[in-house]
Amino acid sequence: MKKNLTKITVLCTVLILCIAFTLLFLGSGEKLEDMKAEQIVDLNEIEQLSLQGDSYAAAQKIHELQNKIKEMEVREAGKYFPLFVTIFIGILWLVSFYIYWSVLRPFKKLQDFAEQIAKGDFNVPLDYERKNYFGKFTWAFESMRKEITKARASEKEAIENNQTIIATLSHDIKTPIASIRAYAEGMEANMDNTPEKRAKYLSVIMRKCDEVSGLTNDLLLHSIANLDKLQIIEEEVKLCSFLQQAVKEISGEEGDVYFHTPSFDTTVFVDSKRLMQIMENIINNARKYAKTKIDVSVEKNQDNIEIYIRDYGKGIADEDIPFIFDKFYRGKNSRQERGSGLGLYIVKYLTMQMGGDVRLYNCEKGLEVVVAFQEKR
Repeated sequence: MKKNLTKITVLCTVLILCIAFTLLFLGSGEKLEDMKAEQIVDLNEIEQLSLQGDSYAAAQKIHELQNKIKEMEVREAGKYFPLFVTIFIGILWLVSFYIYWSVLRPFKKLQDFAEQIAKGDFNVPLDYERKNYFGKFTWAFESMRKEITKARASEKEAIENNQTIIATLSHDIKTPIASIRAYAEGMEANMDNTPEKRAKYLSVIMRKCDEVSGLTNDLLLHSIANLDKLQIIEEEVKLCSFLQQAVKEISGEEGDVYFHTPSFDTTVFVDSKRLMQIMENIINNARKYAKTKIDVSVEKNQDNIEIYIRDYGKGIADEDIPFIFDKFYRGKNSRQERGSGLGLYIVKYLTMQMGGDVRLYNCEKGLEVVVAFQEKR
């Protein structure tokens, strides 16, 4: 556009100059000095005719002299013609510059901005200029860019949340499947040699199958939904009784998890299914990395009820502790074991969704995880 405007301006300038030179050439046949000399001669001739009494001839001569004077005046004014042409050309270029600066330049910026948006580049801002004629359009385009950028960021976050919850639920499915396999192997080895044991084995297997079914339903739901739609159904739970049963199921025939029953029982308001997931994740993490016995106990601390899960392994490196609850983070001492880095992230997320908190500490020997909930009164 700038080139086209320049070409038009140059063409108009050349045309004006050609017309000016033509007019100057046509009017330059006779000099003003010669015309003044002729006028003096004509005046002398008129004077002589008047003395001779030839008034008719003198009148004609006077008429001719008047025409010559008018022509001379025109030619006299023609001396300023180049100045007028120069001023006109200057105005033409100023108008062209104004058109470019006020109309074409902002329009070109809008065009370039639209091309960048069409290419998918939303990081190029468009400055708002009130004084140009496209100020409102500029503001509208910039607002559109910001809204699209915001929408794309929200979409990206939603996709990441969906991926996270899918990975989380996929991880949680492994735990009940491992229990099902353990009890199935026990049955295969004829460890269910009494009707009571067989009933217990079958009961645990069916319960774990229900857990897998529930997690599968969650996985289906959250493959198309956001993380915050994970369903938490809170209810009154007798914590000590619940933990005693949970530890018994998780320990199974291995007998490596011990619950120290307190002298009291207490009620908390949680989702029992999610609390079971929390306990399974923490205990299975301890089994995988510590490979020692695991103690579970409950204590009251002011208005909170705290669950302590303690192993006697090597603990976690101090530099890993601030990041250990981040998703996909794995500590230095866990590199030799297979894992996704989601176990403690799941624990933290589920605990906070139920209004609780989770902390962990390196002990003199081993690691202690503390899960706290508010006691229901």
